[in-house]
Amino acid sequence: MTDPDLVLVGRSSSHFTRTARIFAIELGLPHTFRPVLDMTVPDPAAYAGNPALKVPVLMDGQGALFGTENICRELTRRSGKGDRVVLRGQVADRLVANAEELILHGMSTGVTLILTALAGPDRAPPPKLRPSLENALGFLDAHLDEVLAALPPERLLSFCETSLFCLVTHLPFRKVTDVSGYPRLQAFCRAFGARASAQATEYRFDAA
Repeated sequence: MTDPDLVLVGRSSSHFTRTARIFAIELGLPHTFRPVLDMTVPDPAAYAGNPALKVPVLMDGQGALFGTENICRELTRRSGKGDRVVLRGQVADRLVANAEELILHGMSTGVTLILTALAGPDRAPPPKLRPSLENALGFLDAHLDEVLAALPPERLLSFCETSLFCLVTHLPFRKVTDVSGYPRLQAFCRAFGARASAQATEYRFDAA
């Protein structure tokens, strides 16, 4: 799926990028994926102009759009399928709101743990970081059925489910933590992983 007018800049190994890529595919939006091959480069130009040196970034005729949530909202708008897409914050149910918050917390915490490990064996993460991640996963596993039941049944796609799938599958890929002890999350990922969009965006490390 390529379109020179819609470019998604990111990493095939990034759960934030994968969330946006799944949205683009599920919504039927042709696009070009442009990987950032070296995340150590301190030049915003390598990240499509993002001064925070982060991915993903969406490029179109209006310029750069930073961040997964912003991108998913823009892709939904472009698709004309907004009535069948559930974005973050659209469901008032407290469990859904808490799940969305904990998913994004887990994604950010995972990145921090990865970066800490890359810094060398003499660098240790803050003591509460790993328990914080594990507690979040425990909450998500315990309440997953209720969260899914609170989402609109006619949905094509939801940010909550997509980002949850990307988080839970990313943790073992990057060897952050073992997720085998969360049976509901495991079953959910197996089901979501059967989607063509999930199979087309399997985690890997980009190479030149």
